[in-house]
Amino acid sequence: MISLDDMFKSGFVTIIGRPNVGKSTLMNKLVGEKYSIISNKPQTTRNTIQTILTKENCQIIFLDTPGIHKPKHQLGEYMVKVAEDTLNQVDLVLFMINPDGEVSTGDKFILDQFKNLKTPVILVINKIDTVDKERIFKTIESFNKMYQFIETVPVSALSGENSDELLKVIIDKLPEGPKYFPDDMVTDQPEKFIIAEIIREKVLQLLEQEVPHGTAVEIIQMREQQTNKDIMNISAVIYCEKETHKGIIIGKSGLMLKKIGSLARGDIEKLMGTKVFLELWVKVKKDWRDNPLSLKNFGYK
Repeated sequence: MISLDDMFKSGFVTIIGRPNVGKSTLMNKLVGEKYSIISNKPQTTRNTIQTILTKENCQIIFLDTPGIHKPKHQLGEYMVKVAEDTLNQVDLVLFMINPDGEVSTGDKFILDQFKNLKTPVILVINKIDTVDKERIFKTIESFNKMYQFIETVPVSALSGENSDELLKVIIDKLPEGPKYFPDDMVTDQPEKFIIAEIIREKVLQLLEQEVPHGTAVEIIQMREQQTNKDIMNISAVIYCEKETHKGIIIGKSGLMLKKIGSLARGDIEKLMGTKVFLELWVKVKKDWRDNPLSLKNFGYK
């Protein structure tokens, strides 16, 4: 007879929540690597980023989805649809919230999507290191009155507090299953996608207000230098929607673009394990977020 300890568990786990609740930070912490971009601005993630954690007794495929919000353009509609579509296609849902004490309008909108959901949901309360225990208990009470969660786990995605406990709960709730991906595979995303996301992350971190959300990044070339195989040449275009935005991204004497490139190059070199020569351009593509062809070309389809 096979004991429970001998069982291999596997499954798909999606992280759902309002924009800027810490979904990408949590996923990166659980997997132990940085594959989803992080910013203090909402709506950072645009596609479903799939990362894989393989242990001796289990394999967990995490899906970091865009935050569910009221869309303002076709890109926003795409992002919300991506998030909602994953709910019934996974084995577990992590509903991530802030310790606000009460259920916000945005969280209630997400809870409404759970009405006919058959997938089990774990409530994950983030940022517990920023409030007192009374606020956390009040938050737990408020949310558990509105939905029957299979578990409630308070964490700090930033510091990693209680993330091990959350991982134990996830493994416990996963079904017995096969190994979907090889042991050494940590993401299903191609290198070009991850590199483009790293560059976009630096734009988000360094620029303010609407400019970052009107940007997209396209990798137009990736190849080893012919004279030095230890250096990778990467060329990328940062697209924005307005000429004024282009000027802000480039900055005075090109200083902002150089800063974006410098920060991005450091992360790309860590990812690839090699020296990188990164060349960036900025181009205007007016209203691309409401252009179906542009959305398709940038991978939002």
